[in-house]
Parts: sequence; structure tokens; C-alpha cells
Amino acid sequence: MTERIAVEKHRRGNRWMHWLNFPLLTVMIWSGLRIYWADLRDPNVLGIGSWEVFTFFPDFINEPLGLERRLARGMAFHFSFGWLFLINGLFFAIYLSRTKGWRNFVPNRSDFRNIGPLLLHEIGLRKEAPPQGKYNVMQQLSYAGVLFMGFLAIVSGFAIYKPTQLSLLTTLMGGYESARFIHWLVTIGFLAFFVIHLLQVARAGFGNFWSMVTGYELIEVEAIGSTPTTDDGSTPAEPPTVDENEEVLA
Repeated sequence: MTERIAVEKHRRGNRWMHWLNFPLLTVMIWSGLRIYWADLRDPNVLGIGSWEVFTFFPDFINEPLGLERRLARGMAFHFSFGWLFLINGLFFAIYLSRTKGWRNFVPNRSDFRNIGPLLLHEIGLRKEAPPQGKYNVMQQLSYAGVLFMGFLAIVSGFAIYKPTQLSLLTTLMGGYESARFIHWLVTIGFLAFFVIHLLQVARAGFGNFWSMVTGYELIEVEAIGSTPTTDDGSTPAEPPTVDENEEVLA
């Protein structure tokens, strides 16, 4: 006989800053694409020589999003929400430092050894997933990568925003054009992460998503002394105890 119990998975501060980042980044990317579109002489052609490979972005994307007009409004939104993104990022960095949550994103040697078995499990060639803690190594690397991209977005953004007053920073970024290119690459990285993240959340099931809303996940345990299982039927590597110093990012 099994019963379902609620176990804390995501702490309140982590959930708040996670959900704040979603609208902030959405507005930042939308307004940034407005600036990008207006800044290019040939605003949307990507190709090799005379061969046009891709229209960046096609009209059916530009027009509904309003990317081809109102540059001043795009800049106003980008700069205003950029400060909010910076403030949220600073609070999150302090939060990770005080709660030691940064340790969730740093793989150790055993984690790296599990990359092969984990990939085999992901593509269905291995039945059981290798043992892991809060995250597997691929999740650790991807989340750490997102945090680093957030840092690059802020640094390169300032290098573009104030290239004269912050000339040393702009120089460290390789110059104004280099800083612009890095800023653009970070934007593409965020877009790619959004798609992958949403697919992974959908794959993990509604319970995983709801735990990021409520902070708790329902797991199944035997009425007497059994190993618990989560909503998707997997078995946690450790009993579902909550370490007050650990932090989780969905």
C-alpha cells in the first residue's frame, strides 16, 4: 500500500526570482530584437555571398511582434527592463551565496563520469538512470551556462550602452562590435534554452512544473519503510530529506 506525501523541492526565494526572470527576459529579447532590426542596414538577410540562406527574421515574425517599427519604444523598454533584470540577478547571486545553492550547479568528478550512461539513458539505450543528486550533470552544466549567459548579457549590455564612459569594459569585451556580437549570441543562447527548457518541463510532467509554482512535489511511499518514488515513477537517489542550505532551479 502506498501513500502520497508532499516534499519541499523549491524554496520560495528561488521560485520568485525564477518566475520574475521569465517576463523580464521575454521583454528584453523582444525589445532587443527591435533595436537589432533597426540597426542593420540590410536588416534581415543571412546568407553566403549572393545566396540568401535565411531571412532574419521573416516578415511573418517581424510584423506580429512589431519589430520593424517604433525603435524609440524598443530602446525605452530594453533599458528599463534591463535594470530590473540586473537587480533581480544581483539578488539571485546574493541568495545563492547565502544559501550555498551554487553548489547545485558545480559537477564533481563522479558527475562527469556519468555523462555517458546518462546520455544512453536519455536516448533509451539504458534502462536505469545513473545515480544523481538534485540534478544530473547535464542539468548542472545547462543551468550554470544560463547563469553565465546572464552575466555576459549584463556586461556586454553595459559595454554597448556606455562605450565611452565604460571604455575599459568595452575594451575588455574586444571592442564595441565584439561586445554587440557577444550580446547577440547570448540572446540566441537564451532563445535556445527557452525551447529546450520548455520541452524538458513537458517531458518531466505536470508535477514537476507545479512544484515550481507551489514549492512542493508529491511523491509515493510505501506505508511502511519503502523507498519513495516521484510522480514520473523514478526513484530518488536519496531519501527525500530537505537540506535547508540547498537550492533548486527548475
